[in-house]
Amino acid sequence: MQISCNSVNVAPFNYLLSVMFETFAPYIAIFVGFVGLIWSADRFVNGAAAMAAQFGMPTLLIGLTIVAFGTSAPEILVSINAGLADAGELAIGNAVGSNLANIGLVLGITALIAPLPISRRLLSREVVYVAAATAVGGWVLYDLNIYWYETLALFAMLCFIIFLLIRQRSEHPAMAEAEEVEEITHLTHISRAKAWSLFAVGLVLLIISSDILVWGATETATRFGVSELIIGLTVVAIGTSLPELAASVASALKGHHDIALGNVLGSNMFNLLAVMAVPGLFDTLRVDSAAFSRDYLAMGALTALLMGMMIVAVATQKRAAKLPRWAGLLMLGPYIAYFVVLFKAQM
Repeated sequence: MQISCNSVNVAPFNYLLSVMFETFAPYIAIFVGFVGLIWSADRFVNGAAAMAAQFGMPTLLIGLTIVAFGTSAPEILVSINAGLADAGELAIGNAVGSNLANIGLVLGITALIAPLPISRRLLSREVVYVAAATAVGGWVLYDLNIYWYETLALFAMLCFIIFLLIRQRSEHPAMAEAEEVEEITHLTHISRAKAWSLFAVGLVLLIISSDILVWGATETATRFGVSELIIGLTVVAIGTSLPELAASVASALKGHHDIALGNVLGSNMFNLLAVMAVPGLFDTLRVDSAAFSRDYLAMGALTALLMGMMIVAVATQKRAAKLPRWAGLLMLGPYIAYFVVLFKAQM
């Protein structure tokens, strides 16, 4: 009788645990996925950069390839897993939403803390490349289909831009940011065994974390009856942009925020030419019409606003041009308004 009584008592408890797990599992997966991506991306970049330095790769090349790729590694791995899971719209939302968050949230809040310095190099090179990437990304999304040959075209454009950046900075070494060079040089002191360990552990956890995040995001989208595009634009995009926000705010508070604009422009270019392109490798991706008419156009408008403010600042401020604090409000305000539009669209 005692055994039977215990069985009766345990069964409801197990059932309750099962219900709680089914209820909260997607949200736990999203949280665990984000934490894993943030932690593993840092290890992956450090390990890969240290390995490259030990094999004799120039610091300049490491910064423009491995470090640049590594900062977008969470978005790229999420995009790959989304494509494999037949959730390509999640990747599109992640790419476009991350660009919106990088400008409206990251730069908006950072500029409110301290004016953002603008180097003329950004206007003559990175801004031009980001403008080109934005235009080509819009052309790809315009017909609401992403084909394999368009994916290859986006990848080819990214490789060509990286080639141009490497050649330009090789000809003008002073263009390399001192803070960036110092950080990469520090990685050369990591032992070879530790570098390989960081690289391997970081890569494995990046893959696992992105898979967990994609599962949690798709389950959440199904549960609330919203599209994967919306989940990518909001939850996933903001989550993958949080490390950049934290780093930029911390740098601004310490007075070291000279490369904030460059980091965001580089990240946005990678998102358009790599993250958004990945799902097209697996199959022709058909996206919701709102991905272009609402989301891409909002991103394009915010990008144009940022570039316009940078051009005006450089033209009117002869020396040490900066984006003033009020520019932060001009970026953050439209981003909040965009979220209001998304919220109303789901009501």
